[in-house]
Amino acid sequence: MSAELLDTQLYLGDARIAAAIQLVWREAHLLDRKQYEEWDRLWAPDGRYVIPIDPDAEDHASSLNMVYDDDRMRRMRIERLTAGYSISAAAAARTVRTLSRFVLQHRDGETVELSSAQVLVGYRREETFVLGADVTHRIRLDGPEPLIQEKVVRLINSEDAVNAFGFLL
Repeated sequence: MSAELLDTQLYLGDARIAAAIQLVWREAHLLDRKQYEEWDRLWAPDGRYVIPIDPDAEDHASSLNMVYDDDRMRRMRIERLTAGYSISAAAAARTVRTLSRFVLQHRDGETVELSSAQVLVGYRREETFVLGADVTHRIRLDGPEPLIQEKVVRLINSEDAVNAFGFLL
């Protein structure tokens, strides 16, 4: 299926797409509030969280990435952010993110894949910053609750030097 720009009629008429979008918005809400343990429960056990350096990379396992987390690595990252022992936890940024421009990339009986635009505004150490990204979420819908199977965050400045974030994208 080719990518379809989601209009109100299309996604309100398809409960699977609406559930996927609601999950993406819930994820953003939890991340902005640093509710990382609850955020982790949104993931399928074999889910991947990826932030590639190359904006055109498709084979993330064979590419250099800023982040390439499976379940174990996601939990370790959460531990670093919440334990207070790392510099990223001590100076964690406050964030507000917006995800919009949803485009349906794929759907079948078990999954919905959406791409969207994310604008994140952060405040850290008396400075405000803005990050933009194209984000792809593959959402599994074959269980009692929708779960994130894969999230790929393609920062628009991914090939530039990137400072430590102190938050999750």
